[in-house]
Amino acid sequence: MPIITATDLATNIYAEVLTQITRSDSTIVDKAINAAIQETKMYLSRFDLFQLFGVRGGAPSFQDEYLKSMVKDIACWHLLRLSNPGIDLNTYRTAYQDAIASLKNIMAGQAQPQGWNYANTESETAQKGDSINWSSNPKRENFY
Repeated sequence: MPIITATDLATNIYAEVLTQITRSDSTIVDKAINAAIQETKMYLSRFDLFQLFGVRGGAPSFQDEYLKSMVKDIACWHLLRLSNPGIDLNTYRTAYQDAIASLKNIMAGQAQPQGWNYANTESETAQKGDSINWSSNPKRENFY
């Protein structure tokens, strides 16, 4: 079960509007949700993604409403690109841009979400040791 489902989008977009946009095709909603999840994961790669987003077929072990809100905003933006001109796209575009800006702040380390664990990098094949190597260019001898 992904972090959000089509029924979770009801807090951001009315069901009848969603039905009109997708023309009752639930696969469009699923694709938009999957795209939103992938886009969010791009910015959060240093965190434990299995804990935040779950694994295929399993629910996430950590529930964070702010993360869900950002994923829903991004999913709504992907859906609303299909919509008719009667919808105010500026409101949704602003919510999308706010979600991306928040993800960039988290990625840059300027914001630290409470309870999010970092990814375990112990199993990576980095060299272990206590030595440091550095070098520099040869000294320049300029005379004027």
